[in-house]
Amino acid sequence: MTDLHAAPPDRREFLRVCAGTAAAALAGCAAERADDTPMTTTNRMPVLFVGHGSPMNAIEDNAWSRAFAQLRKLVPTPRAVLAVSAHWYTEGTFLTDDARPATIHDFGGFPQQLFEVEYPAPGQRDLAARVQRLLAARGAGLRTDWGLDHGTWSVLCHMYPEAKVPVVQLSIDARLDARGHHELARSLHQLRGDGVLVLGSGNITHNLRDAFTRMQNGDSTTPDWARTWDSAVVQALQQRDTARLLSLWPGDDGRRVHPSPDHWWPLLYAHAASDERDEITFPIEGFDLGSISMRAVRFG
Repeated sequence: MTDLHAAPPDRREFLRVCAGTAAAALAGCAAERADDTPMTTTNRMPVLFVGHGSPMNAIEDNAWSRAFAQLRKLVPTPRAVLAVSAHWYTEGTFLTDDARPATIHDFGGFPQQLFEVEYPAPGQRDLAARVQRLLAARGAGLRTDWGLDHGTWSVLCHMYPEAKVPVVQLSIDARLDARGHHELARSLHQLRGDGVLVLGSGNITHNLRDAFTRMQNGDSTTPDWARTWDSAVVQALQQRDTARLLSLWPGDDGRRVHPSPDHWWPLLYAHAASDERDEITFPIEGFDLGSISMRAVRFG
């Protein structure tokens, strides 16, 4: 487990957004790592949820990007990845249907180096069509006007820098509530036996206004409400308390922790694709900019 509570990274990437300055430390998504030896055999793929944080994690050599790279060791090499990213938050359920999905730079105000990143992983139209059939009752559609957004590629460029593993993205329907998302995602567990890694990418706590304020004030402390929410999620996951997990947002503190639930819903997709047989571990822990939980969860 990479525990970053005691040693948060020294960067302040959002300061570069606000002040317009650029980072000097670049890692490069295509860089190979000698210790990235993957597992190769299993009967059933695990499921991952990753707190992806800032887009700058894609190009910085920092504690978070190094932790993303280590996730590769925790899962067998997948046949393909089905990614559920906070950043394809739209009305409707859709899947990317491109043989070569575009790298989407869905942000502004960051250094030019970040806009030059390309993650040329292939798509897998057969997988997209299969998931469309699994979600037929939800009216799932295929789209070619999206691609891989930074919620997906900022993590995968460290896990699989070779960009050879095919990737399909599944959108998050903004019209659904917690139970609707969870019920939709339950069908995804069928993919695990066929070598598909279901990857949820968001953040367990995500209040950017609070993070900006703390950054501007030089306050890196983690507020009680963020720790309390993060701990409640851990407890619900460990106890497989689905009812509790689904009740957290918008709940008593939900809108403070997540003014918008887009970064919260991907965890529900990962949880729904798991089951009681799965051991639950937390390979990454910690908070960035005080209140943004970077926790990762491995199911299985």
